[in-house]
Amino acid sequence: MTFVQILDSEISPFPDINQALDEPDGMLAMGGDLSSQRLLMAYRNGIFPWYEQDQPILWWSPSIRAVIYPDQFRPKRSLSKVLRQNRFKLAWNSDFPAIIEQCQAPRAQQAGTWITEEMKAAYLQLNHLGHAHSLACYQHGKLIGGLYGVSVGGVFCGESMFSLVSNASKV
Repeated sequence: MTFVQILDSEISPFPDINQALDEPDGMLAMGGDLSSQRLLMAYRNGIFPWYEQDQPILWWSPSIRAVIYPDQFRPKRSLSKVLRQNRFKLAWNSDFPAIIEQCQAPRAQQAGTWITEEMKAAYLQLNHLGHAHSLACYQHGKLIGGLYGVSVGGVFCGESMFSLVSNASKV
């Protein structure tokens, strides 16, 4: 039987990611806090928080991840077509708070959001410290899409994205 480690409020090390559960895939630990120090330690070890309101903080390191290597990325024809139309303007780190707010907003197909107020505050603090970043997509000066994530050790870990206009999430 495999157990999930319970983290205390002190900054203690995470268990090795090889100890993550197979089911649910990647569940590794619970508890602790969302301090910048703990979040950065987590991301440096391939671990991230994901939980819902009224749950303890759950820490994950799933077995399969999507990895995009910029130098190997080849856009599909549909994306190339959208880019050629020049309808969108992209801006790095232009409005992190607005992007995380939009990502937090409930969506029609979902019952709630996993971005709690506590989590939002933690990522705003990481942004203030220079570790969390955003990419905004504008059309006619209006924010219509974007994503945010954490950058550690040369890796950008995308956390959430939103799109208010068709194709905005593609770019």
